[in-house]
Amino acid sequence: MRRTLCVALCFAAALLSGCSEQGPESASQAATPAAATEEAEQLQPGERGAQDYADEIFARESMPGKAVYAQHCAACHDGAVKKAPHKLMLGLMTPEAVLETLSTGLMKEQGALLDDEDKRLVSEYLAGVPMGTQAATAVEVCSGAAAEFDFNDPPRTTNWGLQRTNTRSISAADAGLDKASLADLRLKWAFAFPGANRARSQPTLAAGAIYVGSHNGLVYALDRSSGCVRWTYESAAEVRTGIVVDSWNAGDSEAKPRAYFGDVLGNVYGIDAVNGTEIWRMRADEHPNATITGTPSLHDGRLFVPVSSLEVSLAADPAYECCTGRGSVVAVDAASGEMLWQTYTIEEEPTVQGQNRVETDMYGPSGATVWNSPSIDAKRNQLYVGTGENMSSPATLTSDAIFAMDLETGKVKWVFQATPNDAWNSACDTDRPDSCPVEDGPDFDFGAATMLLATEKAGDLVIGGQKSGLVHALDPETGKLVWQSRVGRGGIQGGIHFGMASDGKRLYVPISDMRDGRTYPDPERPGLHALDPSTGQELWSFENPDLCTGRDFCHPGISQAITSAGALVLAGGMDGVMRVHDAATGALLWERDTTETIATLSGARAFGGSFGGGSAPVVRDGLVVLSSGYGIYGHMPGNLLMVLEAEEAPAAD
Repeated sequence: MRRTLCVALCFAAALLSGCSEQGPESASQAATPAAATEEAEQLQPGERGAQDYADEIFARESMPGKAVYAQHCAACHDGAVKKAPHKLMLGLMTPEAVLETLSTGLMKEQGALLDDEDKRLVSEYLAGVPMGTQAATAVEVCSGAAAEFDFNDPPRTTNWGLQRTNTRSISAADAGLDKASLADLRLKWAFAFPGANRARSQPTLAAGAIYVGSHNGLVYALDRSSGCVRWTYESAAEVRTGIVVDSWNAGDSEAKPRAYFGDVLGNVYGIDAVNGTEIWRMRADEHPNATITGTPSLHDGRLFVPVSSLEVSLAADPAYECCTGRGSVVAVDAASGEMLWQTYTIEEEPTVQGQNRVETDMYGPSGATVWNSPSIDAKRNQLYVGTGENMSSPATLTSDAIFAMDLETGKVKWVFQATPNDAWNSACDTDRPDSCPVEDGPDFDFGAATMLLATEKAGDLVIGGQKSGLVHALDPETGKLVWQSRVGRGGIQGGIHFGMASDGKRLYVPISDMRDGRTYPDPERPGLHALDPSTGQELWSFENPDLCTGRDFCHPGISQAITSAGALVLAGGMDGVMRVHDAATGALLWERDTTETIATLSGARAFGGSFGGGSAPVVRDGLVVLSSGYGIYGHMPGNLLMVLEAEEAPAAD
């Protein structure tokens, strides 16, 4: 079943809407539209809907710009020129961004060979949508006081992990939400992301605004009270990362904070947080298929950027020379965008290792990509990240591993490998596995971010959750294993997928355990589980009920990152339901199905879907901000940013 679902879905959705990310969510691509159609027809109940995606991609292949691409672009972008982004990568851009590149950007010289009409046609063909698509959904533009930047409201959290240590914990005082006030949560406003089928950029609250990126490539500053749009910034492609905002002293009207993020094409941006104008832009890695999914971490004037690769999906083509991409962490000066250092997770540059079954050169070692946001250990002057599988043979000692790197130099302090000999790419699950590594998986990445946690009995620990369903606790000085605990069954999409949380008393572990066609020795445990962070002993477990009967792309497990808020834990399921649990017992206190259609301020219709990706619930002063919709890899699509408010704030302690 794994191949049936992934091939049909990713061939159709990857080219059209960016379904190319592997790592935490591995998928494969069909070689031909006919194969995609055949596989879509074989989908089982609950997996129906891939044909809709296939129909869209077939429609794209009939667009008139295809002929322009074949004549002027294919010779370089179908893989012959190694530094030219592959056609699949170009398909992650908006048509406007492609047109700008051809008209005034890096491809201006090549674009001069085309007339304006051909440039438009090829831009629309590569993006798969007409010009203006992302503006098709109306938005309400702010005016008056709602448009003003509030200098009295600096961010209380800066990084994706809410703390630099990635514990994803919000104090009860900052949250403004407790068990009693949950009953008073009401919809305040909703926002529909235009031209989007997923919402995976974690919002940041600052300056009276909500900063958030989108599938359509826009970054928004939304007024926190009403949801109107203060400003937008258009990046080159989908923004999957959260938005990191500089802090400032409350009331300092001379402050000039910046907002930082990365896009799916590997670009990193620093923009003015007050008005959205670009300050700098840089590319984190010169590899044409480099990407950024994990949010850059900000510390002491530097951004630490995790770099991954979408190249693993291209290996499904037997003619593609797989693979040359390597994971890395890049340190960037936050003020200027200057690269300070880059540390690869594989030291050796890939070289030809042999040929596949159709005599295409195969390169290696490759992979060990970094999909997650670095955790910062200021005390030891080091950061921690987890890596993915190798994309080609030979397997290395640094895949499926946790790294410690020096903050100043990027020097590797230690490496802990959790799963050896894990080399896998998308060819492994197709009818043409010509480029599948001999190791053939199991594809057990560290998709979720590591955290540095101070425990009561074991001292400081580096904790990483893996797609295998295992949690590993390490000594931050040496990388030696302190304890290990199996929480979930594990699988292609988790196990532990995008992020755990801890309030120091307990470690909260979300489990996906989505069915993927493989057979595993352990039972699936989709839901939320709590461990003693000192020992790894399970304290409580809440397995989500299966509400998915008759619902396409629905599953009860938890893929999206979660958040601890005072005595509460917020966890969104792949069934579209946001649940709030008692942190001490796991008892379900509150839930809401977000898949309903909701009217927005502008009159546009927003609807939620599966909760997925690195976006997690954000809570502040009685507001609960949710990102719902994950139309990728067999999950329910949606375009919803939902803001709930507790009408009665909890009494002060």
